[in-house]
Amino acid sequence: MEDARGQISELVSSLDRREGLVNSGATSPGLGGSKEPNMENRSATRNRPRTYPYFRYLPYQVEDDAQRQKNLQDIIDHLYIAIEAGDFAPGALHFTREIRNWLALKFDPTKEQRIRLVKLYYELALAPGLDLTAAERFASMFMVLTKRKHYLRPNVDLTLDWKPLFRELKIFVLPSEAGMIHSTNVKRNIRTLTKLCTFAQLYFDPQIIPAMLEEILPRFSTSFAEEAFVVVGLLNLLFPTSPPVSDDEKLLPQHYLPAMFHLWSLMNRSRVFDTTFLDLFSRLARDSLTSSKVPFSECGIYTQEQTSLIFTAILRMLDIPVGQATSPYSGTVDLSAGLAILLERDPKKHPAAHHIARWIIMSMSPACLDSATSILTKLEGLIQAVETFFHPSNSGGWTKTLHQLVYYLADFFVMRWNREKSGEMELPEERKLNDPLKRRFVICLREVVFMGIYSKSGTAMNFALSTLQSLAYLEPDMILPGVLQRIYPSLQGLVEVHRTTSSLRALQVLSRIMVRTKGFRCHVTTMLGLALPGIDANDLEKTLYTLSYIQSVCYNIPLFDLTEGRDDVSGSMLASQWIGSEVERMEQEGINVEIDYKAGLNDKDEELILRSSTSTLAEFVSAFLGKVFTLLENLPDAARVRSGSPEENVINTLPATFTPLLAALSPELYNLALNKVAVFVSNHVIHQARDAMAFICSALCKVHPAKALKRLVPVLIQSIRTEIDENGAASTRNTGSDVLPRDRGLVWSISMLSMCVVHVGEAVMEHKKALFDIADYMQQKCRGIPTVHVSNYVHHLLLNLTGTYICDYSLYEKDVYARGLGPNDWGLIPNPQHLNIAWHMPNREEIEFAVELFRNQGGNAVRQLTTLTDGTSPIKRIGTGKEWSDEVSRNLVLIRLLLSGVSVLFDAEAASRDPDTPAKDDGDVDMSLANGHIPEDFDSDSSPIPIEEAEENEARPTYRYPAGYVLTEDDPLYKELHDLRHKAGETLHAVHDFLVQKQQDDVACFGPLYTAYRSWFIDVGIERSAHVLDRVTRLLAADIHPYKISGLRKEYPRPLLLRRANVYHLQRLRHNSYPRPKTELTKTLLLDLAQSAVSSYTEVRRNAQSAGEAALKAIIGGRPLVIPPLLQALEEGVAQNDFALIKGGMYTLVLGSLNRTIARDWRYAPRVIKAYISASTADKASVQKLCSTVTLDIMNLARPLERMVVLDRDIVRSISPAEDFPDKVEKVKSKVLKKRANVESKMAALSDELVDLAKISHWKKASRTAAIIISLGLRFESIASEKMIDLMVRGAIESHPGLRSLYGGALVALFSLIDTRATAQHKYENYITDNPYHPTKVQITTKRDDPTWTNEYLASFAQPEANYYVDHEHPGWLVWEKTMTAYKANPKTDIEYDRIEQATLDQIGKILTREWFAVLFDYFKQEPRDAGADRFRISNTMLLFYAFQLLLHGSTTATISDIKEETARIFGDGTDKHQHRAAAEILGALLSSAADVRLELRNEVWEYVFPIVQRVFADGLTPENSSYWISCLHMILHGKDPRRSWPIVDSLASFRLDMSSNAAFKESSKIQLLCQCVSDLGWHFQLEKPIIDNFLKHIDHPYKGVREAMGGTLAVLYRTRYHESYKDVKTFMDGQRNSSSIGIAPYQPTEEFSTTIHEIFDRLEKWRVEREPGQQTPSSYTSGGKTVLLWLDSALSSYECIGLLRFFPDVFMEQLLHMMDIKEDQELQGLAYHVFRHLPNIPHRLGEDTELIESLIRIGTKSSLWHQRLRVLINMQVIYFRRLFLLPQKQQQKLFDCVASMLEDTQMEVRLGASSTLSGMIRCSPVQMRNRVIEDLNQKFTKMLVDSPLPKKAKGNLSAASTGTSTPTPEHSKLILSRHAAVLGLGALVQAFPYSSPPPSWIPGVLTTLANKANNDPGMVGKSVKSILSDFKKTRQDTWQMDLKAFTQEQAEDLDGVLWRSYFV
Repeated sequence: MEDARGQISELVSSLDRREGLVNSGATSPGLGGSKEPNMENRSATRNRPRTYPYFRYLPYQVEDDAQRQKNLQDIIDHLYIAIEAGDFAPGALHFTREIRNWLALKFDPTKEQRIRLVKLYYELALAPGLDLTAAERFASMFMVLTKRKHYLRPNVDLTLDWKPLFRELKIFVLPSEAGMIHSTNVKRNIRTLTKLCTFAQLYFDPQIIPAMLEEILPRFSTSFAEEAFVVVGLLNLLFPTSPPVSDDEKLLPQHYLPAMFHLWSLMNRSRVFDTTFLDLFSRLARDSLTSSKVPFSECGIYTQEQTSLIFTAILRMLDIPVGQATSPYSGTVDLSAGLAILLERDPKKHPAAHHIARWIIMSMSPACLDSATSILTKLEGLIQAVETFFHPSNSGGWTKTLHQLVYYLADFFVMRWNREKSGEMELPEERKLNDPLKRRFVICLREVVFMGIYSKSGTAMNFALSTLQSLAYLEPDMILPGVLQRIYPSLQGLVEVHRTTSSLRALQVLSRIMVRTKGFRCHVTTMLGLALPGIDANDLEKTLYTLSYIQSVCYNIPLFDLTEGRDDVSGSMLASQWIGSEVERMEQEGINVEIDYKAGLNDKDEELILRSSTSTLAEFVSAFLGKVFTLLENLPDAARVRSGSPEENVINTLPATFTPLLAALSPELYNLALNKVAVFVSNHVIHQARDAMAFICSALCKVHPAKALKRLVPVLIQSIRTEIDENGAASTRNTGSDVLPRDRGLVWSISMLSMCVVHVGEAVMEHKKALFDIADYMQQKCRGIPTVHVSNYVHHLLLNLTGTYICDYSLYEKDVYARGLGPNDWGLIPNPQHLNIAWHMPNREEIEFAVELFRNQGGNAVRQLTTLTDGTSPIKRIGTGKEWSDEVSRNLVLIRLLLSGVSVLFDAEAASRDPDTPAKDDGDVDMSLANGHIPEDFDSDSSPIPIEEAEENEARPTYRYPAGYVLTEDDPLYKELHDLRHKAGETLHAVHDFLVQKQQDDVACFGPLYTAYRSWFIDVGIERSAHVLDRVTRLLAADIHPYKISGLRKEYPRPLLLRRANVYHLQRLRHNSYPRPKTELTKTLLLDLAQSAVSSYTEVRRNAQSAGEAALKAIIGGRPLVIPPLLQALEEGVAQNDFALIKGGMYTLVLGSLNRTIARDWRYAPRVIKAYISASTADKASVQKLCSTVTLDIMNLARPLERMVVLDRDIVRSISPAEDFPDKVEKVKSKVLKKRANVESKMAALSDELVDLAKISHWKKASRTAAIIISLGLRFESIASEKMIDLMVRGAIESHPGLRSLYGGALVALFSLIDTRATAQHKYENYITDNPYHPTKVQITTKRDDPTWTNEYLASFAQPEANYYVDHEHPGWLVWEKTMTAYKANPKTDIEYDRIEQATLDQIGKILTREWFAVLFDYFKQEPRDAGADRFRISNTMLLFYAFQLLLHGSTTATISDIKEETARIFGDGTDKHQHRAAAEILGALLSSAADVRLELRNEVWEYVFPIVQRVFADGLTPENSSYWISCLHMILHGKDPRRSWPIVDSLASFRLDMSSNAAFKESSKIQLLCQCVSDLGWHFQLEKPIIDNFLKHIDHPYKGVREAMGGTLAVLYRTRYHESYKDVKTFMDGQRNSSSIGIAPYQPTEEFSTTIHEIFDRLEKWRVEREPGQQTPSSYTSGGKTVLLWLDSALSSYECIGLLRFFPDVFMEQLLHMMDIKEDQELQGLAYHVFRHLPNIPHRLGEDTELIESLIRIGTKSSLWHQRLRVLINMQVIYFRRLFLLPQKQQQKLFDCVASMLEDTQMEVRLGASSTLSGMIRCSPVQMRNRVIEDLNQKFTKMLVDSPLPKKAKGNLSAASTGTSTPTPEHSKLILSRHAAVLGLGALVQAFPYSSPPPSWIPGVLTTLANKANNDPGMVGKSVKSILSDFKKTRQDTWQMDLKAFTQEQAEDLDGVLWRSYFV
């Protein structure tokens, strides 16, 4: 906030000075005044032209660019006035929404305008003091303006300042830095801030990197680990990754990367750190890729060493389980992230896989091809290592991440490839991706993707299919053969069902690519035929995928028979022979089939085959329709509408498939389809398939309207008449909601007809009379449910006649059809710039027909409703009156559908005046609209209308754009239409009145009535009630989705491109539907809705409320009109205890949009609040629940208003208009100020009134009241009223616990407000800009240039005296700054209070008597009501903290001696745990409150408290109370200088183990207190030496509890010793860079530490030797071992674990193995095993593991104990896998050799372990290494098996060996062992590839060798062979037929009967 000088704060509160802003914009620079570079093209709108010319394709004349710009300028002018005047909400928000809408219409601002707006919204989003909901909206607008990166180039067009964002983030994550403790209403939403960072970060200038590091790095420390997480989180959010513009070396990535890697290595075993750094590094890779200034190699911008480390981290992040390894991450490390969790990006939106893929792809370049250590090679290694985890049979927690990773890899590659090709991504030539690189990339991912498409997890399968699409897009010839080879068998039904669905889905995603790829496109028609059986009523999921596949093919190829009229090809012979031979070839070649049609098939032949393949299309269409009809006949009934059931999905997918299918048909095939459908429709009635069939008819009619209508309309009309006349359909009403069987035929025909006449254009005019007559006829004759369908038919007909929509569905332009279609038109990509669209615009004849229909049907309905309500109708309300209700409902539904059917012909202008008022003359533009504010006669001073209402009624400017409206105002039809609408409105009102008086229980009529009301209000200009735009947009998005390819723009089939124009037209219509002024009739209807919103019938209430909500959005000033009657009803409800009124009133006023109006309009708010409070005592559960729900909304009403907003004047002025509006600004400003003053005075009055109420109410009412008082009464200026303070202070000792905690919390808020106000020096501006003044705070200059300074600084913490206290842990931990923040040790001055603050404190102090404290203490001592509350309660100590502060300043009636006596009374004899809890809370608060007072006073407090605490620590701790005291200690010490609490720290540090004591708990609890003390004080704790010596001397302590406490404490002591303390940031950066590209390795053990470790382990070894084997009792060895293991476990699961690495090989490993052998002590065994398994999880750097591997090998081969040999195997495999990218080849080879030699171990368990370890290691090795190892081992083991044959038995002589009695000879044993080793070795090779199908070529040979040479061996050898062979078959059940082909005839015979049972055996 230092730069607040540059921000002239806008003190809205003190703007009574009139001259404040009069000349604010007079001198602002015009468009040319900017100093930025690159001023050319500032007036340009885009860096990249639009792909789609939206305006050109509309069928009407649109506005010109000048008009759009003029409107935008006008909006910006108004925005400026609103901001200048301080009218943020609603003023600035309204115009922000206008800019949003303007942009949504695809209008482009100039670059200059965009830059100014971006800067303005960035400023507004972070402006101190602004209301938070408004700030959220401004932030969201900022994101809209910077959404696409190509709008503005970073640091060329736009640079933003990072400081404001940093300031806001600090409040969350560095609260101790941010000066003030902010109450909740000042905090923003952290998610919004992190999102803002994502957008703004791009525009931070790299020049600020040094300054940012200077600012953020010094805060890093692992002493308090949260700070480390916060620093890295902040760097990730704020660090500028865009490449520098200048040539400054210091800004290049490699300048600061070593330091980043060093920070990374300071926090090991943390998933958060891994994810965060990968996110940062991957963005850095992306942004540096394009810059030629940043050096680039085969590893991108990173070095070899950095790349290996990152790949190792990637392996960790994938969470792949290896052997018996535990997770590489430690939960305890990430738990210490604390507040830094707030800085993490949402893992759902930014998954780790995304960062990994971005980093890999953005680091690739052709340099990768020639290097053996490039990013690409490592990627191949990574994929090969985890390949088996992609297999469907091997699924688990890793499945989703792996498939997600592969998906993002392919997606990023495709995006980069396309953008480089189109020139959109400009990068140096040598970095551009090329073909060889692309091929290698595709080969790398191909296999795993083929596995993924058959995954069992739906999510994984979706990822795999998208990846498949991307790979096929890159290299169709490499992907399609494999896909076809898999798909043919599964579509021919040869394999499992789930493979069939996967295959259909794969075909769908690949259809577009197949259609466009030579040779493969010849398979398409065959595939269509094979897919048809997928349409099956028994498997609806498969049906869905089949339909989607057919849809995607039809969007890409014309279904025309291309053999017609050609001599060189006829019929499908040629194609079917060719396909047959291709399928056979695929079968022969198997899974690795290679097909290259580019080389192997010449173009002419391919064309002929393609033509030939199209001759079967007629059969296909015929068969397809047959299948669909069968499906429809067998569809089950859909359970419920919109339930998402499979039936419903199928019904929704059918139209999506039929529209493109029918549009793609040739004329002959279309006639065939039309005929089939027409016959089906006239001969069947299938009720449950009605909608689906209607959709199909609709699709038919849309494609060729004239043809289809001519065929269908007469048939359907005839059928309707027959049903009505002959079958008596719909002749009577029916109960229930089902259609009667009698009526089903009629409803079927009506549904077909109504879907045939919608959106088909003027073709319906041919059948005008028939359609009109049948509508009339049905309305006269029909009753019951069919009437709804009749009205719907009329609605559809009207929509068709009046709407503007597209009537063009064909795949190609007309001229293409004219020249004739050929093979080249398959998969043709249309150019979005050259489309000719056929639109339907209503002509005069159509409009006349529509009006006639409307008049006829509407007039009828109005007449009938009139007679029904005035009693002249033949249908009477006698009896149950159901008949009457039916008639009313029917006519209401008709009116609603008529209104929405012609909605596009209603003009908002005419709808917003009563019919008798004349239209305004066009020349006279409504001035109130032009300037956007209240008309002059509304002047708020003279007019009786209150400001608030005027504001609600305010007519803001509206910006309408041409949208094809066809009528003019002087047209008689125009007048007639609007008169009819008016008449309908009056009729609705009459019906409402009648129902309310006579039929108020007739719920069935109210529903249709209010939906009709809703349509009457909102369907003007566009049919809003049907959500047309949302629906159409959603459908288009779903259809476009399969065609979206990263990096390409709008490469969609033509019909989808046309639909985009249709959506755009609807967007314009929707934009024009602004709220309109109210008329007399609108007022009447709104009041009707308000009346029914509180009806006593729930259904009626709900309908009226939802209609009311919709209506209020459409009418200006409706809200102030309906609030008074609603409020009155609510108050009456409360008074009479009428629950229906209460609920209706509450829902409408508080939970809807009226809430906002009430919050701004304080005429009503007090009444609402009082009604709410009274309602909260109502005796009904539902009302109680409602009151709880609305509590927060009610509290929001009481939020304080904005008092001042600090903005940068220059940024606001940059948008000021050319001519200034000082008078307008002043006028708005005075209005805002007047309103604010008015509201604040009403709030104060209400607050006082409520205080009186709270004192006398029942607790339930009082608690609701209190909650509101607190948000109403606390204000910065006046703090709080006397009454309120009295209520809070006395309330804090209220007898009811709920109220007590509420008032206690309020009192704490009051105290903290006083403190905050005082530290802000009583100025609101200081408060919101976070600029506090602490008299005790000082800045100490550090002597950082003095090399002894750090030691001197640390030594000072070991002395009790200090001149100043350092409370923060970070100063000097990583680097020193020039100064550090400290606090005076003996402050002479304290915070100065002004008059208001002092008066408040005095008033509180008077009430704080000894009695007050006594009562409060007694409550503290009460037993809590539930066990969960039985803990140290921080809320209690906070309350006491402030109370004691007041007491120590002498401002309270109670004195310190009173407190001492009361505390003694509460603590009593200390036998009860509740006494301890209360005492701990009281004493903790007392010590904390004395922290900043004068020294004498502080000493007095300590002299009293310390002896008590010391006594408790010495003798009073029990298992029940120790947790209270540990929390108390944490509160006193955490984040504080140890010298502040010296007596306690000193007494804890002087603890020594008492070996003679047998009170184990006493000892251990003291150690726990010490441990808490050390971890709270961190590296500032400097009294460790004697403690460590004492503990190490007694590590063999006999008691378990003491050992556990010691182990943990030793780990904490050593952990907190580490610090780096570089003298400044530059030294730190240089040191890391000069050391290596990954910085200096941290946590290196000191000489002293190494000596200690060696000494301890020597002692353990000595004790081990002394211990007698088999000793059951504890010994020094077992006890000491456990202490050391607990210490190691704690250290190894923490971030400093790498410090112990060097001790593993020679010190730890053998001791651990020995401990695992102590069977008598299972605890020791378990601990040792646990610690041993930590070993491979600890990160090493390159070359650090040589000794470790040597020692593993040594133990594995040389140890005399087989348990030890077996156990090192566990770690070998894990180490091999985790260090895959770090181990040099030599080490890898050594490990292989060692494991292979262990196969010959004498112990069988070791041999088996070695076998599974070997297969695991082979499986995860990179291919080159893998092949080499396999070849060597295969030869070695085969030779071993052959060279050691079993001796043949002598014939007829039963040898001694076989009797089972004699002992085998050593030679014989050795022979068996060699054979077993060989068998297990060969078995390991086979088992390394459990899923690869077909098996690698060498496996059949190995299996044959095993079967022939060793299958008949006796004992374990034969058993192993059998198990290897049977496992081989078991894992291949799915693919057995395919895998068999890998064996030759002979091999198969050899294995017959061994590997699988022969049939004859």
